[in-house]
Amino acid sequence: MTVSASTQQVMIFRQPGRYGGWPANYGIWSWGDEIVVGFTTGFHSDEGRFHARDKARPFINVQARSLDGGQTWTVEDFPGARPGDRGLSADEHMNPGLHLAEVMDQPGATQPSPGGFDFSHPDFGLMAARAGLTTVRSFFYITTDRARSWQGPYDLPLFGQSGIHARTDYIIEAPDRALLFLTGHKDGVYEGRAFCVRTSDGGLTFDFASFIGAEPEPGAFAIMPASLRLPSGRLLAAVRCRAGDRKARRDVSWIDLYRSDDSGMSWQHLNRPVTFSDQGHNGNPGTINRLPDGRLVLIYGNRDTPAQVAARLSGDGGESWSDEIVLRAGGGNYDIGYPRTVVRPDGVVVTVYYFNDRPDGQGERFIEATIWRPD
Repeated sequence: MTVSASTQQVMIFRQPGRYGGWPANYGIWSWGDEIVVGFTTGFHSDEGRFHARDKARPFINVQARSLDGGQTWTVEDFPGARPGDRGLSADEHMNPGLHLAEVMDQPGATQPSPGGFDFSHPDFGLMAARAGLTTVRSFFYITTDRARSWQGPYDLPLFGQSGIHARTDYIIEAPDRALLFLTGHKDGVYEGRAFCVRTSDGGLTFDFASFIGAEPEPGAFAIMPASLRLPSGRLLAAVRCRAGDRKARRDVSWIDLYRSDDSGMSWQHLNRPVTFSDQGHNGNPGTINRLPDGRLVLIYGNRDTPAQVAARLSGDGGESWSDEIVLRAGGGNYDIGYPRTVVRPDGVVVTVYYFNDRPDGQGERFIEATIWRPD
């Protein structure tokens, strides 16, 4: 059962013939009412099938900035170094010849981290990114001026994995100490298992902390963790999961929630806040945030028919969850979601995602924000 919520939709990026996508692959950062979100832009094509994009043309990452808590936005070029001037974290959406992975071995493409970053800097942000999807190298950027410039890219180790799929998710623990949440290859060939790593020297080095949950079965995955630290010190991580026969489109998808009471050194399954009904759509990542009144909010793209962006609330630290709250209805098909969320100082929630709303699913993909205050 779904319940309604009073919401406001604000357009961030929409252009005929263009494809804006996947904020969860890049990140969102906020400093009071100043919010920055990353995403990527390419070109629409009806021949692109589910992801209706033109793979023969480049995807380039950009960012959008709001100075008024999400009411208005300005789209900006990404103000950092991109190896070969190619797009980050989007190789699977482009043909060979446009891939970032093809230029990663060029001199100076990335560099070792100098460390010494002050994670407590009031204007700090970190963005993680990757090149490739099957052959993967990952790296990160640092800002200390509210994403007006990004330092890097700095190399991330492989942590004993055959590939790392870095997307932006981290928890700051101290001025020189932070946890990064990542996804590694499973079975040596493709992404499939979430884990976390820790730096205790301002980003100079990183150490493997733990896997989040058991290794998924062959053909399944547990990816794209979204983390949160509670006032008690407990850590939560919402993980996007899939299992079943993908080739036959009989796979099922859900979001699992894990907890850690030892600073990320081990994790226990807490519950399954979201189970999707339709088969074959591969699921969607969630975001998890804490409201000023202590409730938690979990937001995700629901690719079940009818496609929509939705939320659930918890008043007991994630032990139980409300019915689904519809934030954005009217999806043209299930090529939607990948949200990132911030909570403003006044308790208003700002969630950014990609969406399409033409009934046949062939319209441009756009970036939108839903602004709402949970009842």
